[in-house]
Amino acid sequence: MGRKVILATCSLNQWALDFDGNVERILRSIAIAKSQGAKYRLGPELEICGYGCADHFYESDTLLHCFQVLRKLLESPVTQDIICDVGMPIMHHNVRYNCRVIFLNGKILLIRPKMLLANYGNNREFRWFSPWNKLRHVEEYYLPRMIQDMTGQDTAPFGDCVLSTKDTCIGSEMCAELWNPRSPHVDMGLDGVEIFTNSSASYHELRKADHRVNLVKSATMKSGGIYMFANQKGCDGDRLYYDGCATVAINGDIVAQGRQFSLDDVEVVTAILDLEDVRSYKGEHCHPHVEYEHKPCHRVKVDFSLSDCEDVYLPTHQPIEWQFHTPEEEISLGPACWLWDYLRRSGQAGFLLPLSGGVDSSSTACIVYSMCVLVCQAVRNGNTQVLEDVQRVVNDVSYTPRDPRELCRRIFTTCYMASENSSEGTRNRAKDLASQIGSSHMNLNIDMAVKGMLGIFSMVTGKCPQFRANGGSTRENLALQNVQARIRMILAYLFAQLSQWAEGKPGGLLVLGSANVDESLTGYFTKYDCSSADINPIGGISKTDLKSFLQYCVEQFQLTALKSIMAAPPTAELEPLTDGQVSQTDESDMGMTYSELSVIGRLRKISKCGPYSMFCKLIHTWREALSPLQVAAKVKHFFQMYSVNRHKMTTVTPSYHAESYGPDDNRFDLRPFLYTRWSWQFRAIDNQVMWISTSSKLLCLLRTPYR
Repeated sequence: MGRKVILATCSLNQWALDFDGNVERILRSIAIAKSQGAKYRLGPELEICGYGCADHFYESDTLLHCFQVLRKLLESPVTQDIICDVGMPIMHHNVRYNCRVIFLNGKILLIRPKMLLANYGNNREFRWFSPWNKLRHVEEYYLPRMIQDMTGQDTAPFGDCVLSTKDTCIGSEMCAELWNPRSPHVDMGLDGVEIFTNSSASYHELRKADHRVNLVKSATMKSGGIYMFANQKGCDGDRLYYDGCATVAINGDIVAQGRQFSLDDVEVVTAILDLEDVRSYKGEHCHPHVEYEHKPCHRVKVDFSLSDCEDVYLPTHQPIEWQFHTPEEEISLGPACWLWDYLRRSGQAGFLLPLSGGVDSSSTACIVYSMCVLVCQAVRNGNTQVLEDVQRVVNDVSYTPRDPRELCRRIFTTCYMASENSSEGTRNRAKDLASQIGSSHMNLNIDMAVKGMLGIFSMVTGKCPQFRANGGSTRENLALQNVQARIRMILAYLFAQLSQWAEGKPGGLLVLGSANVDESLTGYFTKYDCSSADINPIGGISKTDLKSFLQYCVEQFQLTALKSIMAAPPTAELEPLTDGQVSQTDESDMGMTYSELSVIGRLRKISKCGPYSMFCKLIHTWREALSPLQVAAKVKHFFQMYSVNRHKMTTVTPSYHAESYGPDDNRFDLRPFLYTRWSWQFRAIDNQVMWISTSSKLLCLLRTPYR
């Protein structure tokens, strides 16, 4: 009957500027799509060069190499008899656009530039691209000579247009256009477009997947149609993890779902769908000429059919319920996949982590263990790429990982760096966890190095600083804590560079950091301490979520050593012990709890609150626990800590982006690092406290009955 179509969308683990690897993965995805009978293959945004090229988009080389890859795709027999939809940057009239190039059998059908750019969160597309703001307008794009020679075309249509095949009509969206209140699919749907494609580079944030799924469903719920969503996956060279989730929906229902977290470089999701289901739905819900006038889409006619006359026996895909991960599962899987990509692409031999026996460093250790679990599972499932990568990492072509603990021993070194201020409890907790995950564990003492550093200072100045507990000043106390923390960083890098050499093995280790998002927000860490590392998998995750994650690891991986770690109060252990017991705690040092910090962090970033607005919100949020005067003190204390320590964010370790209120200074949270003392803002808070106090007294007087 010729009404059923087989469509393929995919998630590819592309790497910025890896043209060899990127074209191989694109061709592999097309081959898989064809093997499953698909006649249309959709790929991620900017898949030819990789989405994360950043300022390399300015370079003419990037544009040149993209066209060279495009020619290779056009020439390949793999791309015959299937419409291929790929992404790359193109310069038209000396303006750079983020484009989809759609081709069939060696001919370019159309070039569709992105019309609504992403310029929020981690996205800075306006820095490199211009939006195509000529609605329903199409121009002729003069193709480079290397493409003309191959296709026989001088030009190709460039602009806001759709494909009209013999049996259906297909329109394109790109990433942020789905999230925009003026999404192109609305007008396209009213103009009869039946299949919508969306090529994305959408990155992972905790608890974000449902927003994306709801948008995909709603895109076809109102006026009907088929929606295909493709996404990048993996770490393509920076702090983001693109989390796949290739999706196909019809008339508001999800019918095919790809994985959110996976070590597979190529994942293709296909669906068999009936165009008559779309037409029946549209016939009931969509009346464009009655509702409002709109300019019709320019149609590029294609002598090709997506359907087949002999399709009566093809079973169509039925609606499914989307399976969402819990936040604890997301923490276990997302950063683990990101670490694996970073490790295999960096050419290093493994990781080194200063393991203190606290929640943060233990969380980092558990994420590495989760990575080892994923690697072993992928190898068992026949993933040859993962096997080749792990053999290269361990420098053993005969090695096949089967046990996560054994793999952990080969690629993960943990180190407990004790001082005279360390307790036996944290030492044992670190040792027990290392034993359960299988890491190669070291115990060492830093007192000799600390005394050497202080000896140099005393020799030069004639002064010997003391801890506050021994009569020293606040400045002395802080300096003595900092010297311990910084020596730990130096030793971590020393062992990372030379521990493989000491064992007669090649390569070095990546140093892992373990400062959480709340500590980064307040600056509760030493600049250039052991939180200074190569990468940090938990830098975008709150302390509250990390505690829940550790409980998940107890149950999922049977890591019972974590129970005592979660029960212990968080402490830096940089001040002297009292009767052999820890007297210093993180929350006491910070002057607020981690749960309070999480609330404040969300108000500062997500709700865009300054000190005064934050106070006005928190007097209601915390009214059961704190008076307005106490709330004012908390808000002032936070902003004082934040402003004094903001400079630390300029050198903070690159961290996995996971939280929408992260303070990352690289491109997500752009702020000054030399701040005012907030005198005007704090005065506004004081005035409000006084007004509330006066009003409360007046209200009490008014409510007092006359006698």
